[in-house]
Amino acid sequence: MKTFLPPLDAQEEQYYLALLSEGDPKARDILIERNMRLVAHIAKKYQNAEEDMEELISIGTIGLIKAVNTYRGNRGSRLGTYAARCIENEMLMYFRSRKKTSREVSLYEPIGTDKEGNQIKLLDIVESDAPELADAVEMRKNVAKLYRLVPEILTEREKYIICKRYGLYNCRPLTQREISEVLGISRSYVSRIQKRALKKLKNELLK
Repeated sequence: MKTFLPPLDAQEEQYYLALLSEGDPKARDILIERNMRLVAHIAKKYQNAEEDMEELISIGTIGLIKAVNTYRGNRGSRLGTYAARCIENEMLMYFRSRKKTSREVSLYEPIGTDKEGNQIKLLDIVESDAPELADAVEMRKNVAKLYRLVPEILTEREKYIICKRYGLYNCRPLTQREISEVLGISRSYVSRIQKRALKKLKNELLK
C-alpha cells in the first residue's frame, strides 16, 4: 500500500483552511493529501477477502474530497472528524449500491435525465442497434459488462462523474454543475471528462 504523508497539526490545518477559503487550489490539494492516512485507516476497517484495498481507498478518497469541499470550520469540529464521517458515508453508500446492483438490472431501467429533462436508460449508454430484438441473455451480459467496465477502465474521477451523472449504483443523479462544485472543477471540464468516459465505455462494449 502507498506511504502517505503525515497529517497536519491543528495550526497547519487552520493555515491551509484559511488559504482554501480564499480560493487557493494548492491548499485544497494539501488538505486532501495530508488526510489520506485517515482514508487508509478507515478503509482497513472494511477490508476483507472480497475487498481490494486500493478500491476502498479510491472510494474513501471521494468522501475526503467532498469533506474538504464542504467543510465549514465554524461547526465546531476539526476537519479530520468531519472527513471521517464523509469517508465512512461514501464507503457505506458504495457497499449498499453494490449490493443492490448485484441483482439483475434491465437495460430499460431509468438511470437519470438529460439537460432537456428526457429520461435516460442504460440502453442509451449501451447503444444497441436493435434493442427490441436483443436476446434477454445478451442484455444481462451487456449490463453486467457495463457495471464491470466502469471500475475497470475508468479513472477514479471518470467513474465518479459517470456514476453521479447517470445515477449508477443507486446514486442520486447530479447535474454537471453540481458535480463541478463537489470536485472543484469547471462545468466544461466535467463535460469533457464525461464524454471521454462514455467513449471508453462504448468502445469496450463494442469489442
